[in-house]
Amino acid sequence: MNSIHLKVITPRKIVIDKQVNSVTVPTADGEISIRPHHAHLFSLLVEGIVKIKTENNEDDLAIGGGYLETNGETLTVLVSRAYGQGEIDKDLTNKAIEEAKLILSKSTDERERAEAMTIIRRSVIDSKLMKRRKTRSV
Repeated sequence: MNSIHLKVITPRKIVIDKQVNSVTVPTADGEISIRPHHAHLFSLLVEGIVKIKTENNEDDLAIGGGYLETNGETLTVLVSRAYGQGEIDKDLTNKAIEEAKLILSKSTDERERAEAMTIIRRSVIDSKLMKRRKTRSV
């Protein structure tokens, strides 16, 4: 099997530590795919969805911003948060969007408005992840 060792790390835990065939990540310059023997790379990651392919499976993770580094044999992804489809609560996500919209419509405080926009951005990512085909959790 032609594979690359993936390690996804958040401040709280190691989320993934396994061999994979490819990983597609959202970078500041757009999506890129990392496969075995990829050129050395260090890149800034933005919030979005990571696609992880193994020989028999494809999993998705929602991530916060962070960095990735690869030498073609290992791929290390350091992000603020990472979770799979099974960890998202649809009702809580929808409630968060509604509350954030209410804050945006009523608040004039720039800090509150910025926090509401962050909640909406993350909730949209969560919604996209929920709409993808259901897979076993990573």
